[in-house]
Amino acid sequence: MSFPLSAIARQSTSRRTFLTGSAGLLGGAALSSLLPHALLAGEGSATPASSGVLQPLHFAPRAKRVIFLCMAGGPSHLETFDYKPELARLDGEPMPESYTQGKPIAQLQGNRALKCMGPQHPFGRHGESGQEIGSIFQHLPEVADELCIVRSLKTEAINHDPAHTFMNTGSTISGRPAMGSWLSYGLGSECQDLPGFIVMTSTGGGQNQPIASRQWHSGFLPGEHQGVHFHSTGDPVLYVRNPPGVSTADQRATIDALSALNQQRSQTVDDPEIQARISQYELAFKMQMSVPALTDLSDETAETFAMYGTQGGDGSFASNCLLARRLAERGVRFIQLYHRGWDHHGGIKDGILKTAGYVDQGTTALIKDLKQRGLLDDTLVIWGGEFGRTPMAQGNGRDHHMQGFSMFLAGGGVKGGMTYGATDDLGYAAVENVVHVHDLHATMLRQLGVDHTKLTYQYRGRDFRLTDVAGRVVSEILS
Repeated sequence: MSFPLSAIARQSTSRRTFLTGSAGLLGGAALSSLLPHALLAGEGSATPASSGVLQPLHFAPRAKRVIFLCMAGGPSHLETFDYKPELARLDGEPMPESYTQGKPIAQLQGNRALKCMGPQHPFGRHGESGQEIGSIFQHLPEVADELCIVRSLKTEAINHDPAHTFMNTGSTISGRPAMGSWLSYGLGSECQDLPGFIVMTSTGGGQNQPIASRQWHSGFLPGEHQGVHFHSTGDPVLYVRNPPGVSTADQRATIDALSALNQQRSQTVDDPEIQARISQYELAFKMQMSVPALTDLSDETAETFAMYGTQGGDGSFASNCLLARRLAERGVRFIQLYHRGWDHHGGIKDGILKTAGYVDQGTTALIKDLKQRGLLDDTLVIWGGEFGRTPMAQGNGRDHHMQGFSMFLAGGGVKGGMTYGATDDLGYAAVENVVHVHDLHATMLRQLGVDHTKLTYQYRGRDFRLTDVAGRVVSEILS
């Protein structure tokens, strides 16, 4: 297959000039695609596929990668990780006005007949640490001693989309870079043939709030740091296989020619997005080999499939968890799994039990699998939603709530078997060791060797960062 120069290219480039300037580039690009990365970097070198801007890191990292399990819709902390016996005692009674007066309450705003809704499922204590976990989880108690449960989260948005935006970017303003993009920009990638930031989604169990692709956008950072959405069934990436009649050599020649033209244009206009385009074309070519290998599960054991409760490739959260482990093994920096189904404005008793059933086994298996393969020590797993739910009833459900909610962390140098922070007696507001979303981000970055105040990017005259102008490292939960 030939790759003809466009009319525009012919106007500015003679045939002799193009061939002279591009011969070395084409040969070098082809060679780099064929030689093992270790040979190019030098024997025994640990040089990553792409380096970030932080050279060296601010601290010795405890984690190399993050797997963020996003429970989209706002799981109720009152049925998951924050049992409130006083709320159970007041079930059906009027909610004390001292808790709610003058406070923003999504769809319950202005409702003067607010009534307490007690926990809809019992809790139990599990593991040697006695972690208190809702009975909606049948498998998660098996890894109770690996979990650091944070009960005192607080965010700044009360509706889904801005709350997701805040959790992902540290701002309710759309268009800022996602946390995975910040990590890709700052740390680079350890993987030479897959994106450094990968997203997968699943649904089931309740109302499926939409998730916009801008939640994993790179914002004003270079486009190569944008998250890539992998499909959960079939080929994870569309058009990953060559069409009939196009060989790998043909594709290589096309990529090389495009790279040469883009390099020449870059020398003329000095646009950093052209360099991003060059690297992404090259990555796309490599993914034609790496993605089919990623999804070929023939090397997984029957015991592994039984542990996850899936054979893979079925679009389930458990299947995505299995792929997340395989991505972690391959050095992907930031892996984000969304499960959409936690928005229980009504029917929360049955609904949250059903939704938990979709994620319980996969989450537990992922933590177990990472640990038994020696990956949990340097993989930070984070589980949680964009906010919590109200202790007040919304019919037979719960409304959005941003004043206090729960998440858990595991691995990556975080203390296991501990509970940190607390909400008040009714689970309304975080009151002890409050952890703001900015604090969560600062702590995540610290475990990856990054000072959150120093990972910045100047845009329109201002130095931006993931934690904006706030954030503290929650050192109490770090080992």
